Order: sequence, then structure tokens, then C-alpha cells
Amino acid sequence: MSRKVKFFALAFMAMCMSAAAAQNTSAAGNNEIILHAWAWSFNTISEHLQEIKDAGFTIVQTSPINECYVGDNGGRQLFGNGKWYYHYQPTDWTIGNYQLGTRDEFKAMCAKANALGVRVIVDVLPNHTVIDRTHINARLDSAVNGRENLFHANGLWPIADYSDRYQCTTGEMGKLPDVNTENPDFQYYYLQYVNDVLACGARGFRYDTAKHIGLPNEPRDPKSPENDFWDVAMGRKAVKGLRLSVPRDELFIYGEVLQDRNVPEQGYAEYMDLTASNYGWVLRNVLNNHDAKAGDLLSWHHSVDPAHLVTWVESHDTYCNAHESAGMSDELVRLGWVFLTARQQGTPLFYSRPHGSTRENYWGDNEIGKVGNDEFKHPVVRAAGEFRHANAAQPENIIISDNGKQIIVERGKRAAVVINLDEQATTVAIPVTVENGKYRDAVTRNVLQVKKGILTATLAPTTAYILSK
Repeated sequence: MSRKVKFFALAFMAMCMSAAAAQNTSAAGNNEIILHAWAWSFNTISEHLQEIKDAGFTIVQTSPINECYVGDNGGRQLFGNGKWYYHYQPTDWTIGNYQLGTRDEFKAMCAKANALGVRVIVDVLPNHTVIDRTHINARLDSAVNGRENLFHANGLWPIADYSDRYQCTTGEMGKLPDVNTENPDFQYYYLQYVNDVLACGARGFRYDTAKHIGLPNEPRDPKSPENDFWDVAMGRKAVKGLRLSVPRDELFIYGEVLQDRNVPEQGYAEYMDLTASNYGWVLRNVLNNHDAKAGDLLSWHHSVDPAHLVTWVESHDTYCNAHESAGMSDELVRLGWVFLTARQQGTPLFYSRPHGSTRENYWGDNEIGKVGNDEFKHPVVRAAGEFRHANAAQPENIIISDNGKQIIVERGKRAAVVINLDEQATTVAIPVTVENGKYRDAVTRNVLQVKKGILTATLAPTTAYILSK
């Protein structure tokens, strides 16, 4: 054995590296990458669309654009004198609200996005209304022929058991009254809103609390003729002569179907892509522990084909509600983002944290309508997007070190990302399957080398390398 070969062998043994490879697949991945422009106004999104495109995002997701509850005397703080979640309390299904902007501003933003080749998707929430029912617009009552027809028979009773599908799909969640989404009059009114959103230029939706709207074969509320909301919403059937105005296959639609006991994931997947909430939890656990073996990253932890999952490091709910993810550093979030974006399957979503936010001050500047922090256009985030687009057709292979400190996602034979979870600089010798040769990092322009099937490098602490030949 030559001295050089012996060095690599000893280095390999010292690092105790082993390859844990995900199943290789030749099926093409997708190019889509979502920016959740959380609580940005329509005009703010418009102002930053070129940066969004340049950062590699193909889809921008708005917060709910419907008429909503005006609380705290119209205050516009994310939390305090105003609340971000007021736009999740519909008072009517028409475009425009005091937090995000007008219908004309929304339409102008969509036109600019479409001209740049960026699709706009809108967060919609037909499942419930504002908590304080005195604020419901009279137009909505009139559309369903009276307030008594707006809610399920069970719609004002709190859900006691979320695994009980009748309660889950017909009961009051978090004090939010449950709309009778199976009422044809409501469906007609709601579909007019959806078609108006599409007419303004949007090309998709995120369905909030989707698992709280029943599937056709699920228990039916006494006031519901049949559980056909999803068939109407996805254009499979008309209601009172009205149908979804854009063919379903031209739209990007996914549902917030948070994973839990007794949730019929496969049933929802027949209509839309789904959120991979359990995978997000596993990934955060890995990142927070700086240990790739703190959770199984090779499994998607979901029953649905990963090609139809929306993935994230964090969502607005994990950041805002119980601040589950808000304590994570931006640096850790970037590592997780590189991993998700490098993967062949799943559609990664990047949640834009508030401008000026820190790990001690989660709300930052605390202004609704303002742009988020600069992380959405960080050089690493941008390079990860470019990597995904360049390698969409290449199969993935995932390698995890025995000590769990490094993760490699290979895409084909000439590109890979290397993620160092270690909080210390470390020298590694990692067996890989990409071609021998020199690989340049897209951000630092540093060169890492593969020789005789071994990647050798000194990796900086908690750093991602986005490599191509």
C-alpha cells in the first residue's frame, strides 16, 4: 500500500464514515421552489419580485388576501397593536384587506410576477370565518340565504378529539366557526372569489386547514347534502353552473394537511399536494442536535409520493404559534434549506422571517406589510436554488457519516452538496459516488477534491458547500 493510499485508508477509518444511501431513482424531480412572502403587502412583493426570481424561486406564496377582521383599531403590527393572524379570520370572500392591499394592487403584482415567470399562489381558507361573528359581512349572509346556513350544524361546537373525523371536519377549531363548505350556495360564492383571484393572475393556492374539510367518503354533517367541496374547488364538478375557471393541471395547489392520527392522507392527495409536516419536525431535530442521526432523513415520514409533498425547515405556524422553530439561528435554517432544495423530490418552501428579527426578538421590526429579512436572497439560498434547477433531472444519493456530523446529497455524478453540522471545523475523508476531480463551491469558490472515490476536505463549522465540476 502506498503512503498516499494508506493515508486515505487511515483517514477513512479515523472518521468512521459509512454511506447511508437513499434509494436512487431516475424519475425526474421538479424545479419548483416556493418563497412564502409571509405578511408582505402586495406592493412589497412587487418591489422585490426581481430579487425573488434572481434567488431561484419559481413561486411566491402570499398571505390570505381575503377581506378580514380589523382588530386593535386597525393596528398593523405583526403582534401587539395588530395581529398577523387577523388575515386568517375572513369576514367575506372578496379580494383585498387593510393588511396586504387592494384588489388593484394584487392584480398589478400578479401581472409583474407573470411577466418575470414567477407564479403567484394565494393562501385561501374556506373552512372558517372570523371568531367574532358580528363582523361577518352582510354580503356573505345574503349569499347563503341567512346566517343559519353559513355554518355546519356542528360548526359552533369545539373539537374535542382531532382524530374523530366527524368532529375534525365539522367542528369549531380554535374558536373559529366552521363553515358549511358543502352548502352549494357557499360553494358558488366561494368559487366566484377563487375565479376572481385567478382572473387577477394568480396560478395556484395553498389551502389552509385543509384536513378540516371532509372528503367524499367521510362522515357528513346533517346540514351537508354531500361532501363534495374538494370536487368543486378542484374543478371536477360545477356548482350551480359555475366551474373552476382555469384547468386544474395548470395550477399549483397544495393543502395544509398536518399529519396526525387518523388523517386520510391518500384521500387528500387525490386532489392536491400535501404538507410534509412530520418531515419538517425530523429535520429541525437533526439541525438542533447537529446530528444527522437524530432523525431518519431518508424516510419522508409520509404515506404520499414525495413528488407531491411540500417540504420546509419551518413554516409560519412553527415560527409564530408556539415559536417552535423561532429559536433556530438563520445559519441552521440555511443548512436545512440547502438539504431540502438539493433533494430530488418534494417542493421546498422557504418561510421569510420578519425583517429585523433576532433569536431574542422574534417579531423584529414588527410591521405587517414589510419585506422579510434578507435570508430569502442570501448567497447560500440563491446558490441552492441554482443547484436545484441545474440538476432537476439527476437522481439523488444521500450519504450520512457514522458520527452524524456530515450530510452529502449527490445529484448524478457531477454535482453534490456537502453539509457540515459540526460546530467545529473538521477534516473529513468521505466515500462518495460522484466522479473523481475538482469541485468548486458556488458561494466561496473554494475547491474540494474527489480522488479515488474519496472526498477530502477541511470543512468550516455549520457550513454548506454547493459543489459542481
